[in-house]
Amino acid sequence: MKNIIALVLAVLVTGCTSVPEGVKPVTGFELSRYLGKWYEVARLPHSFEEDLQQVTADYRLKDDGGVRVLNRGFNVQTEQWEQAEGKAYFVQSPDVGHLKVSFFGPFYGAYVIVELDKDHYRYALVSGPDREYLWILAREPQLDDGIKQSLVSKARQLGYATEQLIWVQHSNDATAAKTNP
Repeated sequence: MKNIIALVLAVLVTGCTSVPEGVKPVTGFELSRYLGKWYEVARLPHSFEEDLQQVTADYRLKDDGGVRVLNRGFNVQTEQWEQAEGKAYFVQSPDVGHLKVSFFGPFYGAYVIVELDKDHYRYALVSGPDREYLWILAREPQLDDGIKQSLVSKARQLGYATEQLIWVQHSNDATAAKTNP
């Protein structure tokens, strides 16, 4: 019985950090260039970001070689800023854009960089452990329409439900600026 429980737990943990079938993480990845602030341009819907706009992710190096992840967004229903802090570690080697990220204790999920502007690290297409999770990230709140269309096309070719993408609003109005520390 112990072996069955151990096997089930191993499958659950591995399944959450695995790469979706047919999706390949980028290679030649450089963490030092990826660190810093990213704006969420678009995402597939999921409960943990429901009603959030002005979403950003900030990645910083941790002392143990991992990555500190700080996600922030403005909840338009509650009119409050929300944030979640997590940690991420490479699943394979540091030059492969496949990390495992945790916001809840020992439970990790996949963070798979599917597409990346390797010249300037200005945009990225990121998947989770399956095709239900997808993000388009950029260094600026707005992304060139041609690049957006290219990333959406790539995601569609890989089997993601791109017609369900939520395009994140990033406001520059004075009210939002006053409430954003």
